Amino acid sequence: MDLDACIFCTIFRRESPASWIYEDERVGVILTIEPVNAGHALVIPKVHARRLADLSEVDGQYMFTVAQRTAAALCASGLRCEGVNLFLADGVAAFQSVHHVHLHVFPRFKGDPFKIDADWHVNPARDELDAHASRIREAFGAA
Repeated sequence: MDLDACIFCTIFRRESPASWIYEDERVGVILTIEPVNAGHALVIPKVHARRLADLSEVDGQYMFTVAQRTAAALCASGLRCEGVNLFLADGVAAFQSVHHVHLHVFPRFKGDPFKIDADWHVNPARDELDAHASRIREAFGAA
């Protein structure tokens, strides 16, 4: 991707507007323009990385550290917040629409509009789970 076209990169260069919550030399936290609920924030590493695996482990860890602080701030903000979700869309199939890794941190409350719809009652056999675990375990060292 052309970094000149990345909306988050343009925000960091102050070429596009944003409602800032926090910024340091490694990340920025802004409010999204398409919130689930009031206070829906994005934690964005300043280094341009398309996917989570493209970030260094240090930058990935730091993004989650700042997300934890953002969640605490949401809870203390006075905005309606009975809980918090973290959501990271990694890849088009996972609904990533901006191809610069970012972590959504948004307040939740009973009856809000956000839904996760899945068939949570699929219970694969243990041998199938073990086979999947084996494949992921083998790839773990290669990642």
